[in-house]
Amino acid sequence: MPPQPGRRPRAQGASLGQVASAWDGTEVGPDPVQLLTPAGRRVKHPSFAADVTLEEVRGFYRDLVLARRLDTEATALQRQGELGLWPPALGQEAAQIGSGRALTSADHAFPTYREHGVALTRGVDALELLRMFRGVDHGGWDPVATGFHLYTIVIGAQTLHATGYAMGLQRDGRVGDDGSAVLAYLGDGATSQGAVSEAFVWAAAMNAPIVFFCQNNGWAISEPTSKQTRIPIYQRARGFGFPGVRVDGNDVLGVLAVTRAALAHAREGGGPVLVEAVTYRMGAHTTSDDPSRYRDPDEVAAWRARDPIDRVRALLEREDAAFAGLAAAVEREAEELAERVRSGVRSMPDPAPLDIYDDVYAEPHAALERERAEHAAYLASFEEVS
Repeated sequence: MPPQPGRRPRAQGASLGQVASAWDGTEVGPDPVQLLTPAGRRVKHPSFAADVTLEEVRGFYRDLVLARRLDTEATALQRQGELGLWPPALGQEAAQIGSGRALTSADHAFPTYREHGVALTRGVDALELLRMFRGVDHGGWDPVATGFHLYTIVIGAQTLHATGYAMGLQRDGRVGDDGSAVLAYLGDGATSQGAVSEAFVWAAAMNAPIVFFCQNNGWAISEPTSKQTRIPIYQRARGFGFPGVRVDGNDVLGVLAVTRAALAHAREGGGPVLVEAVTYRMGAHTTSDDPSRYRDPDEVAAWRARDPIDRVRALLEREDAAFAGLAAAVEREAEELAERVRSGVRSMPDPAPLDIYDDVYAEPHAALERERAEHAAYLASFEEVS
């Protein structure tokens, strides 16, 4: 077999990172990796360890609370008519913060349209996230500066973009211990899309430095995961020839450890990894959805007891004597964020009609310019009548 792009042997005993030194790319079984129980107690796992300081846990708590506050405020703004649409991430904060904090500054993330918590960990301003849902631009942040690609609405398309980017990293020589890896987000429903299967095929064949991070939140709009697959999602990786790992997606420490290990595995030449973070969408698919029409209230209540923020709060209440002060400070910061989001969204100026054609292509594009001219003529016809 010819050498695979980016492939190099792993040194004996080489570490996969500070928080996950024992995983060697082998499947770890059907039970999700868990390092923090719903009661907020640390537990050990034979392959993964979250060797994090108390100060880091305090930082995760802050991340989780701010991500949720942004999400609930955006939902309220949509209900008030200030946003056209909003995809809530309520209940998925640990999956997003844990995976986002696992990325290095050299890594690049490709989100769907729901990774609001990841965006905050990558330094994307909250108002930049909301501009697209306000309808004033196509997505206002710089993906090169942030290492966080623009939101992708087409289900599963970002996995192909991410795989191509990872292949580019190989060809640029940006792999190895200090190199770059790609984290591609997708949902459980997206695993039924052909684009995702194609991404898996290419990533495996090219041994690309990419981790596919599936937030299995239980529902693909109104269809349960049981209608997407007959086996656990992480086991789908087997058929494409790369490892899969299942993690408790409401455990920020477990997600951090597993994602760091997977990224290190990919970065060091081990090829792609599929991470299935088992979590739950507590709210609607988007603000145009009514989940009460297809979900059992008892199911929602059972998952509410596994709230990702509650378990970190329980840990800190037990281990951090200064937690009350931290909680109050984070709450104040969350309210300040909410106020900035409210005032910032409402003060966003409406774009001129022809602004929609700006920043679509990097270079002049004949078809786009023709559409711009036709639109301008259409608008001018109303001006002449008036």
